[in-house]
Amino acid sequence: MSEHTPGTERDEERETQQAIIAAGADEPGAMGGKPKNFWPSFRRFIGLLGPTRWTFALAAVIGAFGTLLTIIGPRILGEATNIVFEGVVGRMIGEEFAGMSQAQVAAALEEAGQDNLASMVSAMEHFVPGAGVDFEALGTIIVWVLVLYLGAALFEWLSGYLINRIMVRTMWRLREDVEHKINRLPLSHFDRVPRGELISRVTNDVDNMTQTLQQSLSSAITSLLTVLGVMVMMFSISWKLALVALVAVPLIGVIMGVLGPKSQKAFQAQWKKVGRINSRVEESFSGHALVKVYGQEEKVRAAFTAENEELYQASFKAQFISGVMMPAMQFVGYLTYAGIAVLGGVMVASGQIRIGDVQAFVQYSQLFMQPLAELGGMLPVVQSGTASAERVFALLDEDEQTPDPAEAATAPAGGSGVIEFDSVTFSYTPDQPLIENLSFRVEPGQTVAIVGPTGAGKTTLVNLLMRFYDLQGGAIRLDGQDTAEMTRADLRARTGMVLQDPWLFAGSIRDNIRYGNEKATDEQIREAAEATYVDRFVHSLPEGYDTVLDEEAANVSAGERQLVTIARAFVRQPEVLILDEATSSVDTRTELLLQKAMNALRSGRTSFVIAHRLSTIRDADLILVMEDGAIVEQGTHEELIGAEGAYWRLYQSQFEHAAVDPDTEAAIEESLGTSETLS
Repeated sequence: MSEHTPGTERDEERETQQAIIAAGADEPGAMGGKPKNFWPSFRRFIGLLGPTRWTFALAAVIGAFGTLLTIIGPRILGEATNIVFEGVVGRMIGEEFAGMSQAQVAAALEEAGQDNLASMVSAMEHFVPGAGVDFEALGTIIVWVLVLYLGAALFEWLSGYLINRIMVRTMWRLREDVEHKINRLPLSHFDRVPRGELISRVTNDVDNMTQTLQQSLSSAITSLLTVLGVMVMMFSISWKLALVALVAVPLIGVIMGVLGPKSQKAFQAQWKKVGRINSRVEESFSGHALVKVYGQEEKVRAAFTAENEELYQASFKAQFISGVMMPAMQFVGYLTYAGIAVLGGVMVASGQIRIGDVQAFVQYSQLFMQPLAELGGMLPVVQSGTASAERVFALLDEDEQTPDPAEAATAPAGGSGVIEFDSVTFSYTPDQPLIENLSFRVEPGQTVAIVGPTGAGKTTLVNLLMRFYDLQGGAIRLDGQDTAEMTRADLRARTGMVLQDPWLFAGSIRDNIRYGNEKATDEQIREAAEATYVDRFVHSLPEGYDTVLDEEAANVSAGERQLVTIARAFVRQPEVLILDEATSSVDTRTELLLQKAMNALRSGRTSFVIAHRLSTIRDADLILVMEDGAIVEQGTHEELIGAEGAYWRLYQSQFEHAAVDPDTEAAIEESLGTSETLS
């Protein structure tokens, strides 16, 4: 799974961040950017087969044997036609020319003025006056043809088996690479890329690449070998007929050259629209409750209809252009076939070629046109697959989070949990500074509350602590050790987090609690559940701890879901705890229960609490008041109230019954409206 911190506060802050980083989405290679050239992307696409090149070479050799046997077949069948035709002709004229040799028969026919028939007889190899059809020779040829085609089928099956195995394995590796890449991407990537777009790339685009390899590139070798082999056989029969057949090649090239680039652009647009509509659907499904609450069904439906229409237009254009290519190439094939039939008939009549050879040539012309048409038909599919490959490669080429230090020191277990921010500087973009020279120290076991208006930098502060983002200056130390010199896994193993939105996964309640510590025993899970009041409601469920949560964990209440997330953090036994306003979306009674659970969780641990309800942090050891990424005040609740500064104004704004004079009211409004920058 990728690192992510969902939550309402996080979503609010992300809106501004997306606007700040939006320009980056148009950079080359970024999601939604312009595609690269076809050939570089196609070569990289084919390069995915590199690890299996020797198996691929073996499959190609086996396929070449199958293609060779297939190509030899028509020539042998043509010889069978010659035996039948020449035997019939020999029987028909046998009485008149009985006892004469083939040369004598030809001379006699020429003297009789039958020059064409004389030329035909001279060209025959199985002509014996009065003998008829040589069925023994015909039977031998038929047996050989059966053996050839059976062998060809066996070789082609084996080649196809190997190639399909290669393709499937290649796509397996690609999915692994994509999954690993997602886990190495920084959080900023997920901030600026819609989830539907990302899902489209790792599902639709990868599936399209798979289909391209399996359905098109897997047969490309056979088609190319067939074209080359058939050309050799056609020239061996008649160079004149071969030239007529080759007229189709430049015509097909023109068709592919004209329609190919247009088809590629159309498929690029189609897959881009697919990504957008996936984002729209994912957004609608995720927020379907809000859509209904605010009566926005018609607006959402209209937006979906508009984007669906755009997808329809893009898909229709792509399919129409690609659909024109095959009929156009078939028309060229029909013209070529007609030319071969006419010229072949004239040549047979003049004795330049035997009728069986013309039959074989007609078969070869079909074999020649079929792979050419297949290659042309592959082009739109390959272009579509390459378009998807460009999008996947753009994801694989995204900048990754900075790697962990090569010789990172392992933090000693059981640390006290001292947190120190030392002149920390951070911004999402260089031209818009956010946090500058921020310094403070949190002693072991203290509870630190972070308050401030939306966008002040509260969530960013804990994200920096978790190394979701890298600092531009300064340092954050945990028990005296710079977190930048620790591995992320080591740092986060010592940290627990409870988010504003209770994020549960498919599985049982037991599995969700154990997610915080995979090595936790059932007894440890039960202890965590009892300490955080999960055990109270679990016993009322039909399967207890083994109750499987349905979609979105709808079979338990919001408060119960939040208790499970607190138990998950408890079983981790972290040194540092981060609570992102875990009680903001529940009723007062449930809030009290959650507060008790969190108090049990915070006991003896250094805790950071992102607070929206100021009434919940009165007992905090230290309250940090943030505005525009800076700490403008710090102290206890009583100290800050007595100072009547930024914290006091925020506190007053949450209690409307408090008497507020006009000057103070103006100060509160100014305080609440000061920060629109992203945290």
